[in-house]
Amino acid sequence: MSDLQLRQQRTKQHGLNPLSLSVALLLIMAYSLPHSQALFASLFPDLARPVYLQEPLADLLWQHIALVLASSAVAVIIGTAAGLATTSPVGHSFKSMIEMVAAMGQTFPPVAVLALAVPVVGFGERPALLALAIFGLLPVLQGTLAGLASVPTPVLDSAHAMGMAPRHILTKVQMPLAFPLWLAGVRTSVIVNIGTAAIASTVGAKTLGLPIIVGLSGFNTAYVLQGAVLLGLLAIAADLAFDQLANRFDRTPR
Repeated sequence: MSDLQLRQQRTKQHGLNPLSLSVALLLIMAYSLPHSQALFASLFPDLARPVYLQEPLADLLWQHIALVLASSAVAVIIGTAAGLATTSPVGHSFKSMIEMVAAMGQTFPPVAVLALAVPVVGFGERPALLALAIFGLLPVLQGTLAGLASVPTPVLDSAHAMGMAPRHILTKVQMPLAFPLWLAGVRTSVIVNIGTAAIASTVGAKTLGLPIIVGLSGFNTAYVLQGAVLLGLLAIAADLAFDQLANRFDRTPR
């Protein structure tokens, strides 16, 4: 039995769901932090404004999630399509070039992409969407390629021997078997983008990075703490969601 299955078994015994708990805690903190003036005033007595009130933290949370979902959707669509394209005879010859371009996008800092995108598309969510989509592309592409490469050769030979068309081999054999590794790549892409999206506030995007940036520029540790805690809880909730999704599609015999 895997560690994940053991954790889930203990969870069922105690009647607790880590994903539900993390989501509930995230929402409670997002909506209650603006009303926790007394708490943060006692923790940070030297600060005149210990609670971030310039933007509703709950609104920043939903805007952050929307930006991550949009950029991750672009990365997943492009990365998956590029990976699947390498299974065709024509696309296979471009496999190394596709991997190189994706790797360049991953090594190019998101801050640099933001700086280059702002003069072209302006301030706001658009340069952030572009930077995050590029940054999240490589994990999806790598997961797709690794998943396709993990399909056993005898399975492919059997599919060919049965007279299956190439498109049916791809959709009914390769893609289902490649799904776990593909999902792992998507998981990495989304989790990384949750943290990276915080810097999008430097170009005018409304994200959970806003209180962190304001706090750093104004030497307000409370603001930084509030933004960082919400970011951490969001990443934990997303990771647990992928954990449950991976387990749902786990074909390992029990």
